[in-house]
Amino acid sequence: MRGSVRRSGGVLAALLAVLAVAGCTSVAGVAEPETADPVLVGDGVAPTFVQGTDNGTTDRIAASTITDVQAFWKQNFPAVFTKQWRDVTGGVYSVDTTSDKGKAPPCADNASDIEGNAFYCPAKDSVAWDRSALLPVLRDQFGDAAVVVVLAHEMGHAVQNRTAPTPDMERADPDRYPTILIETMADCYSGAFVRSVVDGKAPDLRINAKQLDKAIAALATFRDPVGTGADDEGAHGDAFDRVSAFQDGYQQGPKLCAGMTVDNRQFTQRAFSNLGDKQRGGNLPLPELVNSLVPDLNTYFGQLFGPKWSQPKLTQTDNAASCPGGDQGPVAYCPATKTVLLATKGTLATLVSNIGDYAAGTLIATRYALAALSSLGQPVDTPAAGKAAVCLAGAYTSSVLTGRRPGLQLSPGDLDKAVGVLLSYDYGSRGTAGTGIPIGFDRVLAFRSGFTTGTKACGV
Repeated sequence: MRGSVRRSGGVLAALLAVLAVAGCTSVAGVAEPETADPVLVGDGVAPTFVQGTDNGTTDRIAASTITDVQAFWKQNFPAVFTKQWRDVTGGVYSVDTTSDKGKAPPCADNASDIEGNAFYCPAKDSVAWDRSALLPVLRDQFGDAAVVVVLAHEMGHAVQNRTAPTPDMERADPDRYPTILIETMADCYSGAFVRSVVDGKAPDLRINAKQLDKAIAALATFRDPVGTGADDEGAHGDAFDRVSAFQDGYQQGPKLCAGMTVDNRQFTQRAFSNLGDKQRGGNLPLPELVNSLVPDLNTYFGQLFGPKWSQPKLTQTDNAASCPGGDQGPVAYCPATKTVLLATKGTLATLVSNIGDYAAGTLIATRYALAALSSLGQPVDTPAAGKAAVCLAGAYTSSVLTGRRPGLQLSPGDLDKAVGVLLSYDYGSRGTAGTGIPIGFDRVLAFRSGFTTGTKACGV
């Protein structure tokens, strides 16, 4: 979040949704969470420079993040922007939004104004966070690394404030600098910094692959509500947009982030807003989804591979989807019988309930992708086959969303469901031997490769 405190519905609404799922009824007075995977090197940085700090572990993580982010930009800013980095001059603020005596940070009238939020104030060049109702909940639900990702995003806005053509560019020129572009750049800058942490280059922080997956899940959770347009004031992007921007920064560094414009960055909310979930209530019942999806998959792969495509038989069962070989999860492809087995109850039903219909749709698409690989005479029992299957599922999803073929109706919200299931489960990346891609970050990358580049990215 950037600028004066304004509730976009992103961080706060998503946070409350997370709490509701967890069975919590209030965000007030959240205790310091215990974590099995701390991100601090030693004790980290003492939060003595943080105004309003309680000197707890949460503020220590925040202080370490601000310190390491500024060290990162001191090193990398000159190469990207040909001038020196300047540390934030307006201070950093830890705010107890549950206290009547809590002091308001810059850009806010009262401490309660920032409840459930973290933000950068360009007018005062300062950063503030809610240490009562935001950061502890992030740690509890998504791990310590989520705090790093969120605050690195806010510091990304400080980068923009030092490089923008105007102090408040999204208001000065909203057509060239819509809010969603500003937020996307900040997500990208966050990814670039987090890569340095994962690589062990940050003095006070460390993040491993498991922690990174959970932290990205937090970023995906703080997405815009379904139906939000890319040009809406306060838009941050859907889960696919936000995770994509973070991964781009992580993979390609801050120079790519700095070069983002409305001309070279496509947002799924903008491209497909006419296909919104609002009209169809967000989710189809699983039987209806299967009845629509399977013929469309057969058509897609038939058009793609012509006579080489061998259409598998779909068999639905209440029991586990079990083929000879390894465990593929609730949907499996059996090459010997050219069958796709679909276990409609149990795990798959839970995924649909918790994530949405296209969580199941994504897994089904990966099994039909394995059938396509088998039709082409390629191995289907290797980790490489599982990666190709996820990539092909991304290419298929893109072909539907962009309207290149009539048939199944998908919407940008379905991309969020794909991201959700790929981040949390390796089922879609498993070959027939049952071995999948262990890191959710890499599974989403494979899906995105197919989605953005097409089947040529999938090695077929």
